[in-house]
Amino acid sequence: MKCLAIADLFIPKDIMKQGLKKLVDAGIEVTIREWKHENLEQLQKDNLAIEQGGSEAVKLPEILLKDIETFDIIITQFAPLNKEVIRSASQLKTIGVLRGGKENVNVNFAKRNNITVINTPGRNARSVAEFTVGLILSEMRNIARSHAALKQGQWRKDFPNNDFVPELEDRTIGLIGFGNIGQLVGRFLNGFDARIIFFDPYFNGQTDFEQVNLDTLLREADVVSLHARLTEETKHMIRYEHFRQMKKTAIFVNSARSGLIKEDDLIKALKNNEIAGAALDTFDHEPLEGESPFLQLDNVTVTPHMAGSTNDAFRNTPKKLAELLIKHLN
Repeated sequence: MKCLAIADLFIPKDIMKQGLKKLVDAGIEVTIREWKHENLEQLQKDNLAIEQGGSEAVKLPEILLKDIETFDIIITQFAPLNKEVIRSASQLKTIGVLRGGKENVNVNFAKRNNITVINTPGRNARSVAEFTVGLILSEMRNIARSHAALKQGQWRKDFPNNDFVPELEDRTIGLIGFGNIGQLVGRFLNGFDARIIFFDPYFNGQTDFEQVNLDTLLREADVVSLHARLTEETKHMIRYEHFRQMKKTAIFVNSARSGLIKEDDLIKALKNNEIAGAALDTFDHEPLEGESPFLQLDNVTVTPHMAGSTNDAFRNTPKKLAELLIKHLN
């Protein structure tokens, strides 16, 4: 049995080789090729195009597809597996995706060709959850703003939220989406003695936190943090009318996908002081251009799409996927 693993700048060949050792030990012949980019910015640009436009939005170079008809398994993180690739891989039986979603794979076409697609749920859940807590604290306590001011030689003590700078104890944290990441964020913030509520129509598990409808969450939360998966159903699920439901002292946090909100509506809400502030790691257009309103507003904390990017997450993902693939093959 032959496996093609497509490495990239986040999971390079050496980490891929180490992580897939269990496949080799199981007798699978693993070939590793690299989807090359000049820098991380170029890779993230392609990734954003795929996240927004699907697996057909970006074409792979031909060199990656050499003798692709001989492989039974293809493993990818960011590289898109579209109809053309899947059709060419005539022996393909299994696709392994080194990420929580499957947006870079044409899943419907794979299923029609009896190809199983296995992803790696929760692979960077801890990194995103930890980063989310950092975003919340940074925006609420003006950490990023004061840092930027000091770098410019300003000893700044005056901020947009001066009249209501809060602590997290007894504050209500509203989580929209309660999967692996949302649950971890809830656990972390519970340690701050905050009240945790969540909205997720698909959650039916056990938890000590309170499940509420979206209107209740928006009305009661001091922090609204977004952790839903981007689908046709959830696209632009948060719009201006939702920001208007929030407390004027509340902050909005998005470390998930930009497409979950209408960016122009969030900008309008921030300009009109409908909410106190926002902390954002993802945007419709990346990297942010100099004229972006997010770079002009004083009540927003922005970071360059880095919530899930830790060495631990990238290093451990191939190991997790290898285990899932072996279970599937057995």
